[in-house]
Amino acid sequence: MEKRKTVDLIVRADYLLPVGSVATVISDGAVAVENGTIIAVGRFEEVIAGYAPEKIIGGKNRALIPGLINTHTHAAMVYFRGLADDLPLKEWLETYIWPAESRWLSPEFVSDAIELACLEMLKAGITTYNDMYFFGDAAGLATKKMGMRAVLGVGVVDFPTAVAKTTDEYFDRAGEFVGKWKADTLIRPCIAPHALYTCGPETLKRARSFADQSDIPIHIHLSECEWEVQEILSRYGRTPVRHLASLGFLDGRVLAAHCVWLDDEEVGMLAERGVGVSHCIESNLKLASGMAPVTTMLKAGIKVTFGTDGAASNNDLNVLSEMSTAAKVHKALSKDPTALDSRTALLMATRWGAEVLGLGKITGSIEKGKAADLVIINLEKPHLTPIYDIYSHIAYSVRASDIETVIVNGVVVVNEGTLCRGDEGEILAKARAWAERIAGR
Repeated sequence: MEKRKTVDLIVRADYLLPVGSVATVISDGAVAVENGTIIAVGRFEEVIAGYAPEKIIGGKNRALIPGLINTHTHAAMVYFRGLADDLPLKEWLETYIWPAESRWLSPEFVSDAIELACLEMLKAGITTYNDMYFFGDAAGLATKKMGMRAVLGVGVVDFPTAVAKTTDEYFDRAGEFVGKWKADTLIRPCIAPHALYTCGPETLKRARSFADQSDIPIHIHLSECEWEVQEILSRYGRTPVRHLASLGFLDGRVLAAHCVWLDDEEVGMLAERGVGVSHCIESNLKLASGMAPVTTMLKAGIKVTFGTDGAASNNDLNVLSEMSTAAKVHKALSKDPTALDSRTALLMATRWGAEVLGLGKITGSIEKGKAADLVIINLEKPHLTPIYDIYSHIAYSVRASDIETVIVNGVVVVNEGTLCRGDEGEILAKARAWAERIAGR
């Protein structure tokens, strides 16, 4: 009898959803993990016959899915959660958020806030997030400390902030960040020109060139609200998508957040150029920004993914709730109950999220050779019983509190609902202390 190969871990579940090219379910499935990499996927009896694990986790009444991917957020803004609500985007930004950032942003603020954001996301089954903010080194170190994967966007705007005074300084900092982090296992850099109303044509073209030279993604807000469309029309005589197209900005390197105010021709332009879209439905609903034409984009072949936006405008970091809200709302809008079905929703939250971030060969699905970014869901709950279709449960019934175990790059970072890579009490205490300062109490 051939000797079994020793591996670090086998993860077992009644329902294993690989989210590969076909929406399948492996009953009593298992994943063998060695040195952070998935080396076998199949039924438990098959996997255990070939591999001897140091540990087996998961088991009965569990579901195993790829780690969820949050494709658009401003993670450190968790410290501004609830600071200003029930306002339109322009007023919210200019009257409340930008002044608060000007007053409080620092490496210490970002580092502490990122720990809270990662804690929230990990406990909600998110293993990778795509950020747009400032003080990237502080964010990268805090994210690695928490054991999470991230694509960190270096924010660029055409006005002074706490991190830079000139356009040249923003790009100098971006170059330093890319040089420091590009080879990291968990942290990948990207360039993040904020939006068309905060970045002029020359800045956008420079960001495009920088991304090409550095071989990194581009992360940008696009057509988020009606005011933005009218503002860009008045400045340049074109809508935002057409303006970016005229600059040669759009291609598969670009992930555009929101994309609410698009006409059919613009949808076609994004599809033709391979642009990815991050759909942030709960933030768009709360800010009354409008509703992105997601079903139209999906039919056009655009890879639409889920973003939470920042917790200051959502007000949480929960891709599961984004999935559920989006799947239901787009059915209602299209008057089609088959629109954005549960299998598509999970695909958007996992594999497509990885692909639009340039991480498709690394994560996003449970396949041999990919990183072991895995989430175990505890199904022993009243609201998850009985089960006829596990995809339906994940899209419409699973809550963040049902996430039991989270593995990133083969490392268990949440075990039975408890953080393994930090002190939850200390993270929460720091957040409360910052809130006292921010509120002036």
